[in-house]
Amino acid sequence: MKTIQFREAICEAMSEEMRRDESIYLIGEEVAEYNGAYKASKGMLDEFGAKRVIDAPIAELGFAGIAVGSAMNGNRPIVEFMTFNFSLVGIDQIINNAAKMRQMSGGQFNIPIVFRGPTASAGQLAATHSQAFESWYANCPGLKVVVPSNVYDAKGLLKSAIRDNDPVIFMESEQMYGDKGEVPEGEYTLPLGVADVKREGTDVTIVSFGKIIKEAFIAADELAKEGISCEIIDLRTVRPLDYDTILASVKKTNRLVILEEAWPFASVASEITYMVQEKAFDYLDAPIQRITTADTPAPYSPALLKEWLPNASDVVKAVKKVAYK
Repeated sequence: MKTIQFREAICEAMSEEMRRDESIYLIGEEVAEYNGAYKASKGMLDEFGAKRVIDAPIAELGFAGIAVGSAMNGNRPIVEFMTFNFSLVGIDQIINNAAKMRQMSGGQFNIPIVFRGPTASAGQLAATHSQAFESWYANCPGLKVVVPSNVYDAKGLLKSAIRDNDPVIFMESEQMYGDKGEVPEGEYTLPLGVADVKREGTDVTIVSFGKIIKEAFIAADELAKEGISCEIIDLRTVRPLDYDTILASVKKTNRLVILEEAWPFASVASEITYMVQEKAFDYLDAPIQRITTADTPAPYSPALLKEWLPNASDVVKAVKKVAYK
């Protein structure tokens, strides 16, 4: 095993796959000469050259469309958005072309493409740069949505996403690029659509994904001091969603708290809540609790932002509520 940063895991995953398959290329703003806005493509221009690591103009609709067209012609593009807030400029290409082309062509065209970049809040970046769109993209059939929470998962999942023959939305975090973690020296991949039980527990299930799951671990440590045992499930992939792992855990703990860094309406938590009440209602000993951001645009004020974001204290309160403590 070796210890690397999250940004290095992303770079290693892309580089390893590009060495393996010459049809793979990276396109996006500042990915080449600048080594990536977050240095997640550092050194790749030197190794692969300007034909495979391409600096695009500030025109997400344009370079997303170029990538979709090239995927239809046998390439396997990786499209980097500087943040997924900017993906909204190119969302027509993602939703109306990438996600639907396989069906609309009667299976004549696969779209092996990865759209990747940071999602959700990253400090005081205000309302238009602090949005989490996982549930938006997961709502669209034809797309897979991956949101890793740590270095090991990020590398293994990204390699699988690049090899997938369908379009994958791969969401990272600006606040995680400097995180460190262990990865194997050799090659490895992780399957899409498989959640991971990060912490075994008996009293309550906590489901989360992405960087906000760190708050669940903090809360679980606090709750353990009071004799409450929390099981933490990291979804890793939002679509396809691993319902079986969640249901198995709920049938064991009989309680469920869902932690998500997104608005509450039509959230991933909403979908999980529906599926659990449909398939495991008789196992629930308390109503399901979800923890999300406040139902407002993200504030710029640091004091308001702290209140807007979910935190470990919110998780502790929700767990105690379902445990009747």
